[in-house]
Amino acid sequence: MAASKKAVLGPLVGAVDQGTSSTRFLVFNSKTAELLSHHQVEIKQEFPREGWVEQDPKEILHSVYECIEKTCEKLGQLNIDISNIKAIGVSNQRETTVVWDKLTGEPLYNAVVWLDLRTQSTVESLSKRIPGNNNFVKSKTGLPLSTYFSAVKLRWLLDNVKKVQKAVEEKRALFGTIDSWLIWSLTGGVNGGVHCTDVTNASRTMLFNIHSLEWDKQLCEFFGIPMEILPNVRSSSEIYGLMKISHSLKAGALEGVPISGCLGDQSAALVGQMCFQNGQAKNTYGTGCFLLCNTGHKCVFSDHGLLTTVAYKLGRDKPVYYALEGSVAIAGAVIRWLRDNLGIIKTSEEIEKLAKEVGTSYGCYFVPAFSGLYAPYWEPSARGIICGLTQFTNKCHIAFAALEAVCFQTREILDAMNRDCGIPLSHLQVDGGMTSNKILMQLQADILYIPVVKPSMPETTALGAAMAAGAAEGVGVWSLEPEDLSAVTMERFEPQINAEESEIRYSTWKKAVMKSMGWVTTQSPESGDPSIFCSLPLGFFIVSSMVMLIGARYISGIP
Repeated sequence: MAASKKAVLGPLVGAVDQGTSSTRFLVFNSKTAELLSHHQVEIKQEFPREGWVEQDPKEILHSVYECIEKTCEKLGQLNIDISNIKAIGVSNQRETTVVWDKLTGEPLYNAVVWLDLRTQSTVESLSKRIPGNNNFVKSKTGLPLSTYFSAVKLRWLLDNVKKVQKAVEEKRALFGTIDSWLIWSLTGGVNGGVHCTDVTNASRTMLFNIHSLEWDKQLCEFFGIPMEILPNVRSSSEIYGLMKISHSLKAGALEGVPISGCLGDQSAALVGQMCFQNGQAKNTYGTGCFLLCNTGHKCVFSDHGLLTTVAYKLGRDKPVYYALEGSVAIAGAVIRWLRDNLGIIKTSEEIEKLAKEVGTSYGCYFVPAFSGLYAPYWEPSARGIICGLTQFTNKCHIAFAALEAVCFQTREILDAMNRDCGIPLSHLQVDGGMTSNKILMQLQADILYIPVVKPSMPETTALGAAMAAGAAEGVGVWSLEPEDLSAVTMERFEPQINAEESEIRYSTWKKAVMKSMGWVTTQSPESGDPSIFCSLPLGFFIVSSMVMLIGARYISGIP
């Protein structure tokens, strides 16, 4: 094996893939798109209060350093010279919001994650200020007013965190999504770090005009955001700055390597799947599930609950491409929940084994609306439910229902996409960590009733970031010309059930979704004030606790 690796020729490109659940660093051969080596580190999520989701920005940064270091060590063991790494791209979880001190380099609060719901009352009060006949927020950004996007998270930090308020007053504060935090830190931090973002990440803040490709003064005034804390917006493929290695990173050979690609993770996957033509689409199965369809140079606005977003802009002088996007909040996160919260599996991989044991949910349906429902409903009052339970139901059926839930949610956004585009997709290109689960892929083909096509190398998000970095002006080691793009081998899953059965299962799922809505009738205040529970009788809590305890013991197989 080592001998064949010695034969690797030509330039290499690295990619940081910083997701909600984990961080990875991957290195590709720019001539063949072959993945040569990688390293992955899981990231902790913190849930300080119900509906709150946070991460430690310093842990995220250190995980990037660790992944770079370990990958470089692995390349050394394969006799691959890391000085051949000519560029680095960054792909990241989008919308997650960080504010830090530009003088000390210290975060001023934890990163507020895209899934976080604490800003629901802010969203409700802001929505009252938008004229019904002139939704300028949606027309400028392509986005509905939602807790999902960065502007309301930043507004919360400005309203509630004294350190942030003081730093803004003293002109020390910088805001960014995860890409900005990483690029600033990797290019020197307090010693000349570059404060920038790219158009794809900027388009997810709700402060960015997707037509003019600039921060929008009216939007910043509406949300009360000082424009001086915002990063400079650049294209997705250009040299932003050079790597300045932290004292904690031994991989000194990467010193001076340009960081020259930056894409939000879903845009990166669209590029990595080579969906460069109008009408091409992909679905990524990660913490959430995200279906993007390239709409070319035209902003297409959805009538069916999808988002309009920037797909990519691969160079300063290159045209911008747009996409329609269907966003599902909880996909892989439901597997993590079964592992960490219910304890019915020890590793995420076990879910496939459990589901295989029964081959059916036996009428059990799981709607994992932990953060409300995203596309196509945009219903913040929804909460997760498991229904259709009988005494026969066991943890295997719940595992199967969890996988089905991912597929049903994809069906809902695919249906919306087909209605908006007018031309139904003939097959679905997929990627992301969950696609290694063959039962999930077959279920997805059955529920969509079209073939599901999966690349043999599933790391398309990192590949997209590497392609953007390698193709940047001044780097030029990766050609994006159609004739130069490497052919990708695919695995194909064909529907194996009849269309009628597929429709029956889907219509039952939709009944379950309706039952999940309106669960939260009064939004709790953002301060976490528990007073909304005071009117509930003590018996409610006792009975609820007993039911939950008995249910958890039953599901886990405890007698």
